[in-house]
Amino acid sequence: MAYDFQVTIDSTDPHVLADWWADALGWEVEPSDEAFILKMVEQGQASLDDTATHRGALVWKAGAAIRHPDGTDRAPRVLFQLVPEPKTVKNRVHLDVRIGTDGIDAVAERLTAEGATLLHHGKQGPYTWVTLADPEGNELCLSR
Repeated sequence: MAYDFQVTIDSTDPHVLADWWADALGWEVEPSDEAFILKMVEQGQASLDDTATHRGALVWKAGAAIRHPDGTDRAPRVLFQLVPEPKTVKNRVHLDVRIGTDGIDAVAERLTAEGATLLHHGKQGPYTWVTLADPEGNELCLSR
């Protein structure tokens, strides 16, 4: 049997990082269901301490997710979950973002202007890529 999966990224500020990645990938942040959150609080399943306000919306404090704009069948969902500690070592897993015909350097410049850090340029045979770190230090590669 084949399984579905989502990619989960630890974050000290999941809603801000979800916004950054949604913009970086051209994806969308999953909308918050404020009525559901309030219902869970009313029923005692959660408390207001479990919530936050982000961009004027009531959200779960513990995380935020993004999805491909063409639907969940197009690509895995990416969840950003709240953790108390900052990233301290190199990622053992990272996303390779295939940018197609967009220029790698132009996309890298856009993302660094929006908070990414340029780590290095790579090349192997005819293949080239740029490795960046998102605003919280999680690595990603840009390739064609």
